[in-house]
Amino acid sequence: MQSAANFGQEKRELQAVLDSGIFNRAPNLAHVLTYVCTQYFEGAAEQIKEYNIAVEALGRPAVFDQKRDSIVRVEAHRLRKRLREYYEADGADHAIRIEIPPGQYAPVFLPQLPPGPSLSQDALVAPPERNGGALQTLDPAVLKDPAVLKDHAVLKSNGNPEAVAMAPLALPAPAERRPKISLYVVALAVVALAVSTSAIALYASRKGAKVVVPPPVSLVPAGSQEIRILAGHPNGNYTDRAGRTWRSDRYFEGGTVFEAGNRPIAGTRDPQLYQSRREGAFTYDIPLPPGVYELRLFFAEMLYGENNMAGGGETSRLFDVYINGTEVLHEFDVISEAGSSAADIRAFKNIAPAADGKLHLKFEPFSNPAFLNALEITPGAPGKLRPIRMVSRDHAYTDKQGRVWEPDQYSRGGQLVLRTEPVAKTDDPELFHGERFGNLKYVIPVPPGRYGVTLYFAEAWFGPGTPAGGGSGSRVFDILSNGIALRRNFDLFKEARGGARAFTLASHGLEPDAQGKLTISLTPVRNYACINAVEVVDESK
Repeated sequence: MQSAANFGQEKRELQAVLDSGIFNRAPNLAHVLTYVCTQYFEGAAEQIKEYNIAVEALGRPAVFDQKRDSIVRVEAHRLRKRLREYYEADGADHAIRIEIPPGQYAPVFLPQLPPGPSLSQDALVAPPERNGGALQTLDPAVLKDPAVLKDHAVLKSNGNPEAVAMAPLALPAPAERRPKISLYVVALAVVALAVSTSAIALYASRKGAKVVVPPPVSLVPAGSQEIRILAGHPNGNYTDRAGRTWRSDRYFEGGTVFEAGNRPIAGTRDPQLYQSRREGAFTYDIPLPPGVYELRLFFAEMLYGENNMAGGGETSRLFDVYINGTEVLHEFDVISEAGSSAADIRAFKNIAPAADGKLHLKFEPFSNPAFLNALEITPGAPGKLRPIRMVSRDHAYTDKQGRVWEPDQYSRGGQLVLRTEPVAKTDDPELFHGERFGNLKYVIPVPPGRYGVTLYFAEAWFGPGTPAGGGSGSRVFDILSNGIALRRNFDLFKEARGGARAFTLASHGLEPDAQGKLTISLTPVRNYACINAVEVVDESK
């Protein structure tokens, strides 16, 4: 067991978080974080249980019943989110960070990676001297200095004929005479950069070209393990409906940026993810800590296809995608998969950084330029996709087992409604209070494999004593997976043996289609179909 004396750095980090002010309006979160860290420092991590947190940190009475009171799970969910936001902003440069992993309450203290440049080291290149001297590059030691990289970001051409490349920096002496770059030289480089920027802006204004000045970017992925990037998005972050932060474009080389404005996108509740894109022949080289990850690539074809500016349709744009040099999508056709102006997501598991500590993505045109709207990298598990859990509501929900259910996504058709009636035959009735009803389906992106799908239902509209009345036979619908019937003429009231009673339907060994989708369809036979939650578990061996 590690002694408390060995936790000096961890204790200082805890105090820094508590002093940061992020808990000024959330004292409960400060109490929970202080309690779990103190227990950890004292070697009593095994005592960090839901009951102990409720009674000892939150002041609940000794008769606290975690089945009836979800305060600890709720506050733990809020605390995880608050810590994540802190380390994406004020705490991004800390040597270590505190996390409370989902499914447990004991903290972990993770070292932050040192910053690494998102531009290649040859980005800063000296021009030939006036006397015909050879090209020189800045000392690699200086290029690796985070302060220099932060203060002297260089704009590189992205393949757009209107883009303006930054003029190289002039160094005052040949490399053989200056084996080390002095602070004096760096200062001259800064002045040269400022002059070059002004000259470029003046030239561009005269030629009518658009000068794109990239915003300052973090050179290390926020949180080091979850990365979400809006391809082509020049600056600012976007927080999606699930509360996840998507950052401006970074780690790329090549390609051209396009903005679509506020175009409607079918098949998504977050159309903002698809409003910008990087297009052409381009790569992403993303620094990652060692480990196993999941990767999701986001596409929506808004140039070609019906009702789009360039017209056409299938075969109008084909391209290949490579991960660490291996082709994973061949002659990929977004319109063929999803149609035009519609969201399409491709998911990959067992993703790991290459030997150089980076994940290398390459987008290669086959017919017309390749493109990408967004990408997401999240922690994975060896050989398996992490479970996908979605609840039919607008907000995430943490169940009584501490599992997080994401807000409704991947849905097509139907609409959401909140049900307030008590639900029997379940230890977690809150899971059934959101409902999607209608003629609907879920198009869930998954890698090749076999999956178990569990559907959660509770009849809250039909039955004795309800405004709609009825009972057995009032709501009947078919349930299909990729067109194959799982249940025909499914009568929810009859199967659950009454209204407001939880019922789950599990199917196993389901495989995605050739487009990497599990499509779960609920097709009405009599009145509308309905569903409360969906769970997908990778059953691959």
